[in-house]
Amino acid sequence: MKRYEGLFILNTAGKDEGIKDALDKISNDIVAAGGKVETIQKMDRKPFARVADKKHSSGFYANVIFTGAPAVIAQLQSKFSLNTEVFRVLFTESPEPKAAK
Repeated sequence: MKRYEGLFILNTAGKDEGIKDALDKISNDIVAAGGKVETIQKMDRKPFARVADKKHSSGFYANVIFTGAPAVIAQLQSKFSLNTEVFRVLFTESPEPKAAK
């Protein structure tokens, strides 16, 4: 089991109340794929530096740290590419947290 960090940009155009529901769906999808969610860090809505589509000039950022097998990542990428609430997602390996001295 490896530890991963997923940076999600949510497509919540004009509806800030749907953020909690979208994050719950994301964590449920990760658990259904065989992963285990450690933490979900809600960030803030940020404007994009380069606007590719005038409908999407900003997005709500969230950081999800979870553990899972390497095969889980490919499965999650294909699942989230079909999800209309997820505008972009980036998965990276996350190092284990160091114990505080």
